Amino acid sequence: MDFKVVEKFVSINGEGRLSGQLAIFIRFAGCNLDCSYCDTRWANEENVEYQLMNEQEIYEYIKSTKVKNVTLTGGEPLLQNGLIGLLDILSKDDDLSVEIETNGSVSLKEFINIKNPPKFTMDYKLPLSNMEQKMLVDNFKYITKNDTVKFVAGSTNDLEKAKYIIDKYDLVNKTNVYISPIFSNIHMADIVEFMQKHTMNGVTLQVQLHKIIWDPNERGV
Repeated sequence: MDFKVVEKFVSINGEGRLSGQLAIFIRFAGCNLDCSYCDTRWANEENVEYQLMNEQEIYEYIKSTKVKNVTLTGGEPLLQNGLIGLLDILSKDDDLSVEIETNGSVSLKEFINIKNPPKFTMDYKLPLSNMEQKMLVDNFKYITKNDTVKFVAGSTNDLEKAKYIIDKYDLVNKTNVYISPIFSNIHMADIVEFMQKHTMNGVTLQVQLHKIIWDPNERGV
């Protein structure tokens, strides 16, 4: 099975539990959402340039970097035909730690029953994204402490909705919960103040390190 790969590069993880660690990124073309703040919209355009790579070629590229953390991203990785075959190859290599960044609108069900499933970093799109109606809350049944649920907030209304979802689905006790600011849209101090006001124990504020280290619009980082 051939995959449309628009980027492949080594950098540091800018977010999540492995923030600051080296990772190899494989970015696939195409997404089923159109978030208002999307910073990779170029990867979802019909005429985007891509390289066709099959499962073995992707695996060999990953191994050539000698980097152990692997992030499959997009676009939306879970929309890729043949992804389970790729995951099967990657899961057989005990040296690799595989993470999938997914937008919260595609079911995780078929991906959790494979041997050595990947770790998921799943978004819950808040109101300012204009995509909240696409969220599959059924996915909360499948996430574990190996996974992460991420909320990208740009307003007090977003933060209030994030807290509502965190509490309603008891996410702090199910998984790892992170809140990120929409870059240049909300002050991180305001998020901290909200977390203090509501005693949001177990929730982590994260900063997108790659947007601090490099230009926020730079690719391949």
